[in-house]
Amino acid sequence: MVRRKAAGDGSIFKRSDGRWAASLTLGYDAGRRIRKTLYGPSQAAVRELLQQARQDLRQGIAPSPGRLTIGDYLAGWLDSVQPTIRATTFISYEGHVRLHIVPVIGRILLAKLTPADVRRLIAHRLDTGASPRSAQYTHVVLSRALRLAEREGMIGRNVAALVSGPRVRRAEIRPLDPAQARTLLETARGDRLEALYTVATALGLRQGEALALRWQDVDLDARTLRVTATLQRVPPMLRGPDDGGRGTRYRLEPPKTARSRRTIHLPGVVVTALREHRVRQLEERVGAGAAWQGWDLVFATTIGTPLDARNVSRAFVDLLQRAGLPRIRFHDLRHSAATLMLAQGVDARTIMETLGHSQIGTTMNTYAHVLPAMQRDAADRMDAMLGGAR
Repeated sequence: MVRRKAAGDGSIFKRSDGRWAASLTLGYDAGRRIRKTLYGPSQAAVRELLQQARQDLRQGIAPSPGRLTIGDYLAGWLDSVQPTIRATTFISYEGHVRLHIVPVIGRILLAKLTPADVRRLIAHRLDTGASPRSAQYTHVVLSRALRLAEREGMIGRNVAALVSGPRVRRAEIRPLDPAQARTLLETARGDRLEALYTVATALGLRQGEALALRWQDVDLDARTLRVTATLQRVPPMLRGPDDGGRGTRYRLEPPKTARSRRTIHLPGVVVTALREHRVRQLEERVGAGAAWQGWDLVFATTIGTPLDARNVSRAFVDLLQRAGLPRIRFHDLRHSAATLMLAQGVDARTIMETLGHSQIGTTMNTYAHVLPAMQRDAADRMDAMLGGAR
């Protein structure tokens, strides 16, 4: 067999008998990739067949009419949603489909899937050691996929939506109190990432938002900062042909929600930290010379490239140890910013807009543990003001 090019998924090659062919992934069966080979008299004919087959899969059309399995359907669904979601979200979806859903229920016909099958899937995940949150996410992925099949009339109902997912205990929020926050920033003095810790603690930016900040988004004279992007780490499996190299590529993508795109007014402590950070970064840029890469990032490596979130988290843990503070996640600095603002009497809507929450209910529900103390303080203030009237 003489191949036209490497026979990866969708590769077109010429067989020894003179016919042209292409290999296409239809789905997975017990974790094993299922392929279909398309044949034609010419390269152009096979390319047309390949395009039609891919379009059929995206639309959920069975490769064999009436015999569409869950595995086949999910393969087409993944192909259809990939252009519309974040790279990291697609990787998560694909992993849950390939590793958890298809091995358990992949052989079941789409039209024959029952709520009992979905419950069996969830139980299998829990029985094999998955956390309730992970099992819940597997259920969510399946339900989202079946929602499209229901909307397009391929199934009468989304049976996954009829099944309750596992109960997940809300993760405990462990914010820093004012004294701990001051200790953290005092310990960070002179640290290369001092300004990053200051921004996260004072403004509550998500880690991806902070690492995506560019100097063009910061106006230190006007004391404002615009959140316009989030930094995404794109694994090699999703890199385009222009990425080059073998390493992981980073990408600036739109914020999580429309509300996440926002302008924040900066307190003086943040302005000072960013000014000092700018000076240090300019010195690094001069030292790097031609090796410097022009991402224009506020927080970058010593050659201007994006910081790896995992490395930032490790550096943060080291900082906590030096400061003698309890171990928390970097994301807990976001919670710290919110609770510190609430403790100072900042209204919930302002906090919602600062954090980039889509709804004020999210803010109130997330930080409800702070509200009783605020309510007692409000009662005491009202008593002090009106108590003398009687």
